[in-house]
Amino acid sequence: MDQSYHYGVMRRAIDLIDGATEPLSLEELAGAMGMSPAHFQRVFSAWAGISPKRYQQHLALGHAKALLRERRAVLDVAEEVGLSGASRLHDLFLRWEAMTPGDFAKGAAGVTIRAGRFETPFGPAVAMGTDRGLCGLGFSAETGEDAVRADLAARWPGATIVEDPEPLRDWVEGAFGGGGGSLHLIGAPFQIKVWEALLAIPSGQVTTYGEIARAIGKPAAVRAVGTAVGRNPVGWLIPCHRALRGTGALGGYHWGLPVKRAMLAWESARAEGEDALRGAA
Repeated sequence: MDQSYHYGVMRRAIDLIDGATEPLSLEELAGAMGMSPAHFQRVFSAWAGISPKRYQQHLALGHAKALLRERRAVLDVAEEVGLSGASRLHDLFLRWEAMTPGDFAKGAAGVTIRAGRFETPFGPAVAMGTDRGLCGLGFSAETGEDAVRADLAARWPGATIVEDPEPLRDWVEGAFGGGGGSLHLIGAPFQIKVWEALLAIPSGQVTTYGEIARAIGKPAAVRAVGTAVGRNPVGWLIPCHRALRGTGALGGYHWGLPVKRAMLAWESARAEGEDALRGAA
């Protein structure tokens, strides 16, 4: 049973939970989706790692505010954020390379980008990559595959894009399996600083646009930070889903708010499990 099937069940559950005036029982959720309680529990737990009842608490609209109170990342990265060509960043130890100013100015003319469709824990996704690493990863469950492909391709207007997913497979599977990978990004210096700050936010934690602005030494540039977060070309790996508004509201998400909510809840559930294991040790 593929990961996108699991996400499809989760996505439908999100709609049901959002429309309910009180928490739904296992039987109610399963019945609404035409499944037996036992089958729904198995499918749901395979994706989320916890029970539907507990997961509803992670998906609740107020959970983002609780995350902000309890799991706020302290971004003390002002001295580290820069334009280094290769860095050990985030828990995936990704190697990443920013485009040279010359390549950026040419819109990647002469660069060949491979593209492909992949199944992920958050639904189908389109990945694109150069010989140096992934340069795009977008989720299509909410926006549609054609829109994601056009969005990612528009960021590299001078490149030649070919359908060839196999060279990208290890990078994409590693992204969701805890492995490593390489990123090759195109962006203005300010955007790249914001993306580096996002990479400093640990899984299961969140921060605010204002904290990111302070971390990169531009405390008044909160709106510009929000724009740069929205321009992140590599969803999930550069975790823009961990950036919230100062009020705890989710804010926007380029690939659809249901995907952002599912990502935050998925990470939070795993962080909860890890905390429980440490407490039992």
